[in-house]
Amino acid sequence: MICSVKLFAMAQQRTGQQEIKVTVESPATVDTLKAAISVQFPELGDVLPHCMIAVNTEYASPADSIAESDEIAIIPPVSGG
Repeated sequence: MICSVKLFAMAQQRTGQQEIKVTVESPATVDTLKAAISVQFPELGDVLPHCMIAVNTEYASPADSIAESDEIAIIPPVSGG
């Protein structure tokens, strides 16, 4: 299946895109999606382990299932002061 994934902050800067399309085997979980992103978008490989994944506006755990129609976003870590 092909999932649309919205990018923010550092993830967006690294790819130069606001949204990416990721091909992942079905059934898929957040963990398998992150693995597919790492392969298909290697520029995100080192930051992805530190990112949260949101599915349908809720933070998701690695074992949560995802569907092609889900709204998925990568939320990179933020810092500030």
